[in-house]
Amino acid sequence: MIDEGELRETGNTEVCEECFGTGTKLDPVKGAFPCPCRRPDRVKKLLTAARIPRRYTACSFGSFKSAAGSSQDRALLRAQSLVNEYPAVDRGLLFMGPAGVGKTHLAVAIVRGLIEKGFAGVFSEFGALLKEIQDSYNPISKSSEFKVLAPIYQTEVLVLDELGATVPTDWVRDTMYQIINKRYNDNKLTIFTTNYSDERRSDKEQVLEDRIGARLRSRLYEMCTKVVMDGGDYRRFGLHV
Repeated sequence: MIDEGELRETGNTEVCEECFGTGTKLDPVKGAFPCPCRRPDRVKKLLTAARIPRRYTACSFGSFKSAAGSSQDRALLRAQSLVNEYPAVDRGLLFMGPAGVGKTHLAVAIVRGLIEKGFAGVFSEFGALLKEIQDSYNPISKSSEFKVLAPIYQTEVLVLDELGATVPTDWVRDTMYQIINKRYNDNKLTIFTTNYSDERRSDKEQVLEDRIGARLRSRLYEMCTKVVMDGGDYRRFGLHV
């Protein structure tokens, strides 16, 4: 894995140093005015760097459909609150629920909302990330691995989609823990989605802790607020991307 020295050498600055993500600069003569970081070209660059899959590029709070009082509606309000309050936020979100209830939609909407405020973000599907790390690993130089992991470690906001979907080998669990613990120690905001619950309803059913290990599940209790979403597969009705 990447050491601290390698990360510092990149000089990557994630948050605008002029407005600190507020979008507004204060000048003793001019007063308050929009920060240059809100220029459309900067937002466009940040959206490109976020690596949001094409399927999810239209996901936003405005396009999220939910019934009043439903778990989806409560999740939407929680996600909007995080964007509105950031950077005065000390915990991310862990969206839990079955496939098709809108977890990824809301996670992408959060990244888009924070990018519009001037913060850099990255979307990563966990299984694809682990495969990319495996494929790039060079036991001699580790240079390829560095290129894969640096954006994941450094970005101000990270979405890790489909947590627990990969077969939980020792390598998978160790790699997951190193990535997530690094962001925890650096106090970086991370948004997770998972199809696995914390509630075991039968002896054969696996819960999130079975998939990621007790150590990492314990860390997530500190890092995130759990947001449970239930209901049927909304994709059947075209309500979620």
